[in-house]
Amino acid sequence: MDANGHHVEEEGAGQAAPAKCLSSYVDEGSIESHRYYLSRKTVLEMLRDRGFSIPSSEIGLSLAEFRAIHGQSPDIERLRFSATHASDPSKRILVIFCWPGVVKVNAIRSLVGQLFNTDTLSGMILIVQEQITNQALKALEVLKFKVEVFQITDLLVNITKHVLKPKHEVLTNQQKQELLKKYNLEEKQLPRMLQKDAIARYYGLERGQVVKVTYSGDISQMHVTYRCVW
Repeated sequence: MDANGHHVEEEGAGQAAPAKCLSSYVDEGSIESHRYYLSRKTVLEMLRDRGFSIPSSEIGLSLAEFRAIHGQSPDIERLRFSATHASDPSKRILVIFCWPGVVKVNAIRSLVGQLFNTDTLSGMILIVQEQITNQALKALEVLKFKVEVFQITDLLVNITKHVLKPKHEVLTNQQKQELLKKYNLEEKQLPRMLQKDAIARYYGLERGQVVKVTYSGDISQMHVTYRCVW
């Protein structure tokens, strides 16, 4: 009450709590570190789904923990890592985050020159932030192993976790042969999945591999189909 008996509400009363609540949802860190965190997590999940040994603690790292280790402007050299296949230790893949900007041929030649013990590698994943020139792509062909190039923006979300995405399972060669025998089919008679398809790229599939696709939902009944990579 004031001197005249009127009710007076203190400035900001009843407003501080909502403001504080809303602020807890705002990411006050850098966009750069958030992008690196999300793309790194997706790559770790992708390699785990391909059968590589990836510690759960690495995948479960929180954004705050990532920033505590790498800071708000991560050093891309420190983000580089390699992983070994769980059932085949001879398979080792190297993951490299590229510097910002267009990736040109001289930069790739410099990178290739820095790679040591390439005989122990069976593959490499290159994560670029902008375009990579055709000459730069050709410069990667000197390497004796498969090099996969991903845009960082394509890795901000794990496409296999989308609620509307059907379940995909990669068949072993034996399972593929049993499938063809069971239905008396030839490989070319199976529905196709292009090698540049997002799912094929996620699993690193080669031509001729077969994927079992399971559709399920509240509206339609569950059904299964198979696709051969071309």
